[in-house]
Amino acid sequence: MASEQVQPKLVIHGGAGSSLEGKGGLEAVRKSLREVLQIIYPLLLDGVSAVEAVVKGCEILEDEPRFNAGTGSVLQSDGQVRMSASLMNGFTQSFSGVINVSRVQNPIKLAKFLQTSDDRVLSDLGSLELLRELQLPVYNPITDLRLNEWMEERKGNFNKSMASVVSEPAGTGTIGVVALDIHGCLAAATSTGGKGFERIGRVSDSAMPAGNYATGSAAVSCTGIGEHIMDECLAARIVIRVTDGFSLKGAFERSFAEAHEHKRDFGAIGIDASGAIACGKTSEILLAAFHNGIDIGDTLELNHGTLIFMA
Repeated sequence: MASEQVQPKLVIHGGAGSSLEGKGGLEAVRKSLREVLQIIYPLLLDGVSAVEAVVKGCEILEDEPRFNAGTGSVLQSDGQVRMSASLMNGFTQSFSGVINVSRVQNPIKLAKFLQTSDDRVLSDLGSLELLRELQLPVYNPITDLRLNEWMEERKGNFNKSMASVVSEPAGTGTIGVVALDIHGCLAAATSTGGKGFERIGRVSDSAMPAGNYATGSAAVSCTGIGEHIMDECLAARIVIRVTDGFSLKGAFERSFAEAHEHKRDFGAIGIDASGAIACGKTSEILLAAFHNGIDIGDTLELNHGTLIFMA
């Protein structure tokens, strides 16, 4: 932990894919992302920890129906919502998460509670028991839009031909928040509703270090096709490279060069201990926005395959 206060940094994402059409268009997404920055960044300035900031940011994004996490999560093949989320504290280097949880408004709240538990990653039934233990209200995250999408897809035997099903290819909807607080501590949180129409029991990268990872050196949250993220172990790979001496820029460049070679489809956001911010994608669009302490920016109009770095 830094002995002197540092300039906090914040970067968030609302998924990756090929189109913004299903999320209300560019300006609607930009407004939603920037509203989160405008709420969370002042908290960091006031001394809120990176962990508290990323959890609060995730809660807001989970409550925004245009994103595939929490309220508005896509339905699986049986018409049910199963969500996953994880949290990693870079200072303590502790990972926690829930897998395929239902009937909760904010899966990230369960992941946060598990940070202090002996058992820090729970699957569906265990997550349900935790929900009861914490006395959180039962909540239905299914929206009319997602239900109608599922019904239309069911007519076609889930061939995913409906253009309105999701605004991105199946498997790419996720939200994530990465923060550096005034004490120099890093944290990352990621939450998702899953692929949509997937096989029952499929596990997302969002509840794994492949999709969400942090140390004292860097923190990264990923979005995109979960299986591709798992194959590259993307978040952990980038963070470990920084921990081993790469700059954040160098770690992103090397990791995304490998991803292009392997024809992966995903995006990632990250911050290192110096306060550098990075966003990268192999997909056409990365729904990310950041606050570097001076300016707010986003990646919504970046060219395909672009990496950006902010000191």
